[in-house]
This record gives sequence, structure tokens and C-alpha cells, in this order.
Amino acid sequence: MPDADELVANALAAVRGTDVRQAERQLDHLMVGTGAADGTTAVDAALLRRLVRGLGRLWPRGWQPVDVDRITSRRLDARSAQLVRDAMAVQRREQAEPVPAWWDEQLHELAAEVRWDDDRGVLAGWSARVGLDRADALRAAVDILALVESLPPIAVLRPPPGTTGAATARPAGTGRSGSPMLDRVRALLAKAESTTFPAEAEALTGKAQELIARHSIDEALLAAGSERGDLPGGVRLGTDAPYAGAKALLVQEVAAANRCEAVWSDDLGFATVLGWPADLVAVELLYTSLLVQATAAMLRGRAERRPGAGRRTRVWDESFLNAFALRIGERLRATTEAADRAAAETAGPERLLPVLAARGEAVRERLDTLFPGVTRHRLSVRDAEGWSSGTSAADRASLDVGGGRSPRQVRGRPDPR
Repeated sequence: MPDADELVANALAAVRGTDVRQAERQLDHLMVGTGAADGTTAVDAALLRRLVRGLGRLWPRGWQPVDVDRITSRRLDARSAQLVRDAMAVQRREQAEPVPAWWDEQLHELAAEVRWDDDRGVLAGWSARVGLDRADALRAAVDILALVESLPPIAVLRPPPGTTGAATARPAGTGRSGSPMLDRVRALLAKAESTTFPAEAEALTGKAQELIARHSIDEALLAAGSERGDLPGGVRLGTDAPYAGAKALLVQEVAAANRCEAVWSDDLGFATVLGWPADLVAVELLYTSLLVQATAAMLRGRAERRPGAGRRTRVWDESFLNAFALRIGERLRATTEAADRAAAETAGPERLLPVLAARGEAVRERLDTLFPGVTRHRLSVRDAEGWSSGTSAADRASLDVGGGRSPRQVRGRPDPR
């Protein structure tokens, strides 16, 4: 009989192929095990070992725990993501030092923690926890392994564990800071999400953007007086279906309003945002909130449509969300520009403007370094009514932020849908 590692390799090769019967035969062999008394346990251990090795190879290739969790949930399912979290907890014990604090924070947020006494029982414990019999658990584990080993390299946004700079890497985007300003922003956005009055929601969002813009200027001036040679960082924000392209556009618009650059990887289901730490925090907070607000506005808009217009709901929704994103982006940028003008009057344009220009150039250089072959996706509108409704939904606030710029293009590949 083949040993456990060979059985796993055979099953993986068969699953990657096109012969369904061969794949089922190899999965049957996994069920039988090695023929030894502990043959099934040995198979479980071999699967876990290979999955842990596969995860370890992803970290130097740009992947972070939250990225792997997101794509596993997207391409497989939530139960599969739970096994990946268990494997990440095992892999964490094997990681070379130094391990940055943000890495452990991601694992903690994912609840990727050791919950067993013996690694040989990880697969069995997971299958019992998610309600899978052994055959389905083995099939799912092999599919997970095939996914993890097929993931391509992506941009390395922060030094992974065991590499130079990992111990001193500063936080990138994180909305969990104890900053009083961020607490005020979160409170404003929470109110904006909960109100049933569109004008109030957008006024609250505008106020949040004003606070964020002021904070960004303060951070820029503070950093200009220090000796640190930091580079802009980055975060990845999910843009899953439905309407992935509209979500990517919203990321792009929020990023542009907060001195950041965004690149959409539609095949992987996320947009990468590059910028300075305080600005990345702003983008995360605003994008999350605005996505909730846009969805609520879209649902209200559906109810207001004229009779007989419901046959093109998907096209209408997409046009609505695209228009909402573009108009909100214009308003947010205008708020930032107003904050810049006010700050320049206080600090002096000769002091502030060169600082902001230098930071913007550093972000663009980071973009060119990490994404040298970026392309642009031109926005198309297929429902005029949806576009008009989305623009109106983003215009209802009384906040006067005129002077918006022309619509922006979204970097990335066109959505095949």
C-alpha cells in the first residue's frame, strides 16, 4: 500500500485533472488509508502537514491570513475556511521569528487558534464541528489543498514573519485604533448606517470625511518633522459578487478622496489600497460604511421604481451603485480639498503643500513598484434610470461640497460578467 503522503499526492493530482472517476477512486483510497492500524489517522496527518506547508509558502508570496480566509470562503465555502484557520493555527507554531503583532491580530480576529491536544485529530475535529462525514471531509480537505497550492503570488504589502523588517513593521490600515478621532468617525458612520433618512446619512458621512481629512493633514505634518524613512503601506478590501465592479469603483473613489491609490484584482475578489497608515484607516472605515449605505439606498430605490421596470433589476442595481460611488467620491474629494485649503491658511501653503505632494508621489511610486503592469477598466452604463437614481441618492445631503472632479477610471481587469 502507498504511504499516507503518496495517497494525498495521488488524490490531489486526480482532483486537479479532468477524469472525475479517477478522482473518486483516489478519494476512496484516502478513505481506506494506508492499511495499517492507524492508516486513516496517518492520512489525516499527511493532509494537515501538506496544507500547513502550502500555507507557509504563501506568506513570502504576499498572502496574509485574512486574504487566504477570504478567498477560501469565496471559492469554496465557510466550512472550508474553518479548516484553513485551524491549519493556520498549526502553522503559526512553526513560524520563524520575528512574528509581527499585526499577524497575530489577524489570526485572533479569524479565531485561528489551537483547540486540540494532538495535531493528528485536527481533521476529525474539524469535520465533527462542521457536520461533515469522513468522505465529504476528505473531499473538502483535498479541494482546500488544491486551492492553497494554486494561489498566485500577489503584492507583498508588509514583511511576513521571519523576514527582515517583520518585527518593526508599522500597522497599515486598521480601524481598531484607540484614537479619539477614529472613535468619533466610527460613531458618525454608525449613525449614518442606521438612519432611515438619506440626507442625514450623507451629512454624517461628510462630517466623518472632514474629520478624517484634518487628521490626515496633522499626520502628514507630524511625519514631515521626523526622521523615519517609512514607505506607504497597503490593505486589501473584499469586492465579492454581486456587483464586484461597482464595489471596486467605490473602493477607488474612497481611496482617491483619502490620498490613496487602488488596484482591483477581480479574479481574486479584492482591491489593494496603497497609502499612508492614517489614510488607509480612513479608507477601510469609509468603504465599509458606504457599502452598507449604498446597499440600503439601492434597496429603497428599487421600491421607488416605476411599474413594469423590474425585469432589468440587476442592470439597474449595477448602474445605481456605479453612479452612487462616483458621486460620493466627488463629494468626499471636495471635502478633503476644503480641509486642505483651510489647513494651508493655518499652517501656510509653503509648508503644507510640499508635504502633501511628496506623500502623494511616494504613494504613486509604491503603486508603480508593486503593480507595474496595471491596466484600466472603463465604466459602462447600461441603465439610465438606475444611474439617475444612484446619483440622486448620493446628492440628497444638504452638505455643500461643490467642485467635484470628473469621474475616475478603475484600475484592473474588466469584470467578465
